[in-house]
Amino acid sequence: MPELPEVEVVKKSLKKTINHLTLKQIQIHNKYLRYEINQNLMKKMISSKILSIDRRSKYILINLSNDHTILIHLGMTGKIIIRVKKNNFNSSFYFDLKGSSNKHNHVIFKFNKGIELIYNDVRKFGFIKIEKTTNLDNSFHLKKLGPEPLSNKFNINYFINNTKKKEIYLKDLLMNQKFVSGLGNIYVNEAIYLSKINPKIKVNKISKKKVIGLIANIKKVLKKAIKEGGSSIKDFSSVEGEDGNYQQYFNVYGRKGERCKHPNCMGIIRALKISNRSTFFCPKCQKY
Repeated sequence: MPELPEVEVVKKSLKKTINHLTLKQIQIHNKYLRYEINQNLMKKMISSKILSIDRRSKYILINLSNDHTILIHLGMTGKIIIRVKKNNFNSSFYFDLKGSSNKHNHVIFKFNKGIELIYNDVRKFGFIKIEKTTNLDNSFHLKKLGPEPLSNKFNINYFINNTKKKEIYLKDLLMNQKFVSGLGNIYVNEAIYLSKINPKIKVNKISKKKVIGLIANIKKVLKKAIKEGGSSIKDFSSVEGEDGNYQQYFNVYGRKGERCKHPNCMGIIRALKISNRSTFFCPKCQKY
């Protein structure tokens, strides 16, 4: 599933290609995604202009001039394809040009200048909804989200004040979107590793010094991943056709059985399951 960096890359790609365009037509080939598309409401978006494109957590927000917002979540296999005069430029996490079948093109948004936005999703776990822009903060999907990890709100005071009485694993805390939004398995593994903390430590047992380092490493990992265009676990391409490169910088994710990359550490990366999620760590330098 795309995480914050991949969705941020998609957002930036869309801002370069469809921002400020006018929506001319919407074709709905399959309304049954994770949630059924409200076709009547969707078609009321026609003739509106895109005012801005934002990201909140793992959601893409396309804000329109008619006081509505198109909210998109890519789910597991959703991808956004930008077609410019019949040429495809893809801006999604799972992208394989040869494997992209038109039969999975569920919704097509047509704009002026001959530009189309195609929502393609094989497994249909993603969704597209229309929300009142002024009511976005109260949206079912957004209202309970924690602060953005790259924001100033995600800081040492926030972390300590919200973990004093929590008896849960660090890995589970960081994966909880109500605590901090947008983080996923890849980048949580990487940030915990760089902080030399065991992923199974109880959060109320972590020292203030370790928390400061953890927050800094979360921000560092995310910024680097965005700069590198995200992680291409499969094929990933921005609108410019650039692959995500961050997987080349993985320190721990997917490296079970390999040597720890920390200097002077002879540990071997192990894997375990925490809440049914693959977790990678070095037992030597990530001690409790």
